[in-house]
Amino acid sequence: MVLEGNPEVGSPRTSDLQHRGNKGSCVLSSPGEDAQPGEEPIKYGELIVLGYNGCLASGDKGRRRSRLALSRRSHANGVKPDVMHHISTPLVSKALSNRGQHSISYTLSRSHSVIVEYTHDSDTDMFQIGRSTENMIDFVVTDTSPGGGAAEGPSAQSTISRYACRILCDRRPPYTARIYAAGFDASSNIFLGVSEPQEGTNSSSVRQGERAAKWRTPDGLMDGLTTNGVLVMHPAGGFSEDSAPGVWREISVCGNVYTLRDSRSAQQRGKLVENESNVLQDGSLIDLCGATLLWRTPAGLLRAPTLKQLEAQRQEANAARPQCPVGLSTLAFPSPARGRTAPDKQQPWVYVRCGHVHGYHGWGCRRERGPQERECPLCRLVGPYVPLWLGQEAGLCLDPGPPSHAFAPCGHVCSEKTARYWAQTPLPHGTHAFHAACPFCGAWLTGEHGCVRLIFQGPLD
Repeated sequence: MVLEGNPEVGSPRTSDLQHRGNKGSCVLSSPGEDAQPGEEPIKYGELIVLGYNGCLASGDKGRRRSRLALSRRSHANGVKPDVMHHISTPLVSKALSNRGQHSISYTLSRSHSVIVEYTHDSDTDMFQIGRSTENMIDFVVTDTSPGGGAAEGPSAQSTISRYACRILCDRRPPYTARIYAAGFDASSNIFLGVSEPQEGTNSSSVRQGERAAKWRTPDGLMDGLTTNGVLVMHPAGGFSEDSAPGVWREISVCGNVYTLRDSRSAQQRGKLVENESNVLQDGSLIDLCGATLLWRTPAGLLRAPTLKQLEAQRQEANAARPQCPVGLSTLAFPSPARGRTAPDKQQPWVYVRCGHVHGYHGWGCRRERGPQERECPLCRLVGPYVPLWLGQEAGLCLDPGPPSHAFAPCGHVCSEKTARYWAQTPLPHGTHAFHAACPFCGAWLTGEHGCVRLIFQGPLD
């Protein structure tokens, strides 16, 4: 929200911003002004894209990656609302011709537009997220397909906005991070409600905002939503062993919190939720209509397992020499350094309905029930039979507990509390649907609980 003619903005809901001059660099951890040579910069937090298990299928490169740390910049690049202008819609392009002036344009009718100008904010750093590969986007994200990987090919129509959202981080303790819908384009503008391209404007921004909901608030200010919306869910009890899923909300362009619309792109906004804010918490989920991101704070990451701990758990599990109860062969989880290719000969497999772990075998098929249906030789339950893969994205784990549970039907393995939390967490899908999904590959979960306790057989000797 913007105070007309008043550059002083004290409320989190009025602190909107944007940065320039990123020059395509993916290094968001440049030393802060207070950092001494050789010291690590102050880290605000990390964004983790669900569904990639530690790395994109094509590898993490530049600004396109599965995980990105946001750190204090060398120089503040935030902006905040300054003044508001009421102008004639045909004059919008002239008013926005100054590329050095950040602004949001709200078109209310063919003859009336409102432009909110922004000014530099020396107390904040700005990070932008979206599908665009232009230089002003810090974190490039693409649509994630259920089951893992990015949606590719000419037929894959992306639903993620080119300039999806922006995150504002205070440069002083406690380094609060706030999220806002929409990002500024190459011309430093955000367009909401433009029906057709104006001369001198960015056509991709026009397409982004032409169906966007926008309105005048009771106090005469402006606010709006992006076409497909930016949804946020804060976990109840924090992101820890006692966490429970929270309620999904929608974040506006000015950082206000609303209940969800009837469908993702509906024109009618939800109800304002006055007792909630756009401040990101450890474990907050951000859905961009095609990809879901997890926000982890530095304090929260200290409670998460490290990659060394995950490797130690793998070696400990293999040292127990679990055996296939039928073939009596010794099973072992492969090293993550091999990558996820074809299952190894010693790879554990599980019947996801009962949790019995075996080595691979070809019997027990029940093709009349489906191509992937197998009958467990120990308990006779029929269901999917899949290889087990250890979850390697440590930031998705609630605790450093042992790898005792697997998601159904994909077979990714993690601690019990991590498995149960994600199995209870509905993630947005499509225009108004929600599904629980494996955080490591994005596969929709099935079965009564979405996960299963693994039952290993130890060596007979």
